[in-house]
Amino acid sequence: MLDRLTSTLDFQSEALALRAERQRVLAGNIANADTPGYVARDFDFAQALRRAAAAAGSGGTGAPVVLRASAPGHIAPPPGTRATVELQYARPAQTNLDGNSVDMDRERAAFADNAVKYEATLRFLNGSVKTMLTAITGQ
Repeated sequence: MLDRLTSTLDFQSEALALRAERQRVLAGNIANADTPGYVARDFDFAQALRRAAAAAGSGGTGAPVVLRASAPGHIAPPPGTRATVELQYARPAQTNLDGNSVDMDRERAAFADNAVKYEATLRFLNGSVKTMLTAITGQ
């Protein structure tokens, strides 16, 4: 019974975790805007969400994400560990002489967009919890 209740929240919680991770990556890009040779990073949110949803078993279409140790010296991840997202390099719109590829306008816009979507996801999650509480208490 409890599994059914939490499974309905899995998708939103995965989306919230990925939004937080993307916010961290974008904040890192902004923080290193003046670092010579720094290359901006980002990831495909939709693809990462599909993979996370498939791994959580919530009906996603992608292959589940499995962490594995590929050599005998690798330490196996503890059970329940999430796979990290696959970071990609951002394409610079304009090259700098110092090799830095951070475009502050693009990074600020992506940061603000991601913050709004993070807030929306949080509201959806809170709404789902309130709906479940209303159904449980019968009010």
